[in-house]
Amino acid sequence: MKERNKMGTAVVTGASSGLGEVFAEKLAKRGYDLKLVARRKDRLDSIAQKLESKYGIKATNLVADLGLDTDLEKVAEELRNDKSITLLINNAGTSTLASVTNTSVIKQKEMVNVNITAVMLLSNAILPSFLEKNEGTLINIASVLGFYSLPISAVYSGTKGFVVQYTKGLQEEVKGTNIRVQLVNPATTATELWEVGGVPLSALEQSTIMTAENCVDAILSGLDQGELLTHPSVNDQNLIDAYEDARIKLMQGSQSGQPAERYNKI
Repeated sequence: MKERNKMGTAVVTGASSGLGEVFAEKLAKRGYDLKLVARRKDRLDSIAQKLESKYGIKATNLVADLGLDTDLEKVAEELRNDKSITLLINNAGTSTLASVTNTSVIKQKEMVNVNITAVMLLSNAILPSFLEKNEGTLINIASVLGFYSLPISAVYSGTKGFVVQYTKGLQEEVKGTNIRVQLVNPATTATELWEVGGVPLSALEQSTIMTAENCVDAILSGLDQGELLTHPSVNDQNLIDAYEDARIKLMQGSQSGQPAERYNKI
């Protein structure tokens, strides 16, 4: 582990609760200075004061709603101008779990703005600095619903599907550099996202719910082990490998200029 004063600054979005709050604690313990991004100033102030006192780090709060263009640009500008940043965790997210016809356009756009646009623009803001230094870590929090849809998750799954493919593309872009890009696909985790989304945790099978602390510990352990793809709750690595292998083979099998034989029977 590097010395504390050489860890640099970690940016955590959605830092006022859930995974983001736990990330802030764990990273402060590792010696990172922090930039914490969220909407709730009172929560951020409380978290920052606690972590500064407990770990002797510097915590700066960026109060922002990443669903708003003006706030998002403010945070992106902060990232572009701060060369001390060595780690960005795109953790902020929102959900409305309901059928498309029962979800307002406003709620659908909120999911797109926070889950897609913010991830893209903040990644865009920090990557040039990482490339210039040939160093830096980007962690994008997607979801198992990025590759699986429910009748109530069409929009949410679509936004997380973007994060999955976008992050994989970034990994290809930075190959051969010292920049690390980690894609994380949590399953059911005990955060406020479920209440916000309209499905209380009490309605779910309790044995499937992971605590936020366990989830973050798994993510950071995966990062320490050099993983590019982290599924915090998947115990069988063969499942992950088989899915990735099938995905690549399907892409390879699509490379033909002729219709598949099953379409020539008409």
